[in-house]
Amino acid sequence: MDTPQPQTPPAASVLAVVLVDFMKAHRGWGWMRLVAGPSAYKAVPGLQSAKVMGSGHAGGFTLRPSATHQGLLCRFDAADAAMDFLHGEQVHAYRERARECWGGLLAITSARGHWDQQAWGVSDAHSLQLSPQWQTRLQAEPPQGPAAPAGPGAAPAAASTASAHASPVGVLTRASIQPSKTTAFWRHAPATQASLDAAPGCLLAMGLGEAPLLRQCTFSLWQDEPSMLHYAREGAHQLASAAAYKHRFFSESLFVRLRVLHMAGRWKAQEFGNGLGWGEVAHA
Repeated sequence: MDTPQPQTPPAASVLAVVLVDFMKAHRGWGWMRLVAGPSAYKAVPGLQSAKVMGSGHAGGFTLRPSATHQGLLCRFDAADAAMDFLHGEQVHAYRERARECWGGLLAITSARGHWDQQAWGVSDAHSLQLSPQWQTRLQAEPPQGPAAPAGPGAAPAAASTASAHASPVGVLTRASIQPSKTTAFWRHAPATQASLDAAPGCLLAMGLGEAPLLRQCTFSLWQDEPSMLHYAREGAHQLASAAAYKHRFFSESLFVRLRVLHMAGRWKAQEFGNGLGWGEVAHA
């Protein structure tokens, strides 16, 4: 009998996130990004995986699609590679066509499940270490504007470049929905979206999707871990989660917790500072 081979743990990762609300004049350009998909980023140094996703109306988690909202999730083997990307031509092209744009570099603190049959590795000290060149550049361009926004009912959060214990917390959830469970899954969406919009401590939230109806994702940013846990364990979200696992809505799922290392931009009229050291862009 063959001896089971030990599984190799997934490589350490960091996550670069870009959320964009395109100006109407550039909706066509944004649509072409969705058509091109991850293939446009296959030559990016240090990239482990990329997802180019659309969104629901107004950036929410709804069946009605948005013509202007889009998200880009890129997993890198090192923070330097992620920062190079966030300052590179491809992200700049998004920013110059955006009405609003948010970007973040995030540490992966835990990951449970799979995406495209791949597990995600958590960030380690080596993957998180920025080079002296990047550290010097960020120190030379201190954050601009408010340290962080206040979400619905939230007290002011920590600065985007704060230390680990004070940094905002991110959550990424994704799922491939069983076709036979689609109606049951989406029945929970309106209440979940409403509770998320009103959740104390939620700084930012966006519904994303790889494919209509069946391959869904959410990204949210929280003032602190207690705020995130309160939302996850109460109300509409808890009911939806319990139903999903009881009735096996998903053929594959992934749940990731994140810690903000650096972030910048503006989203839904709220300023998130300039912890990435982003320069000004000339809108096309």
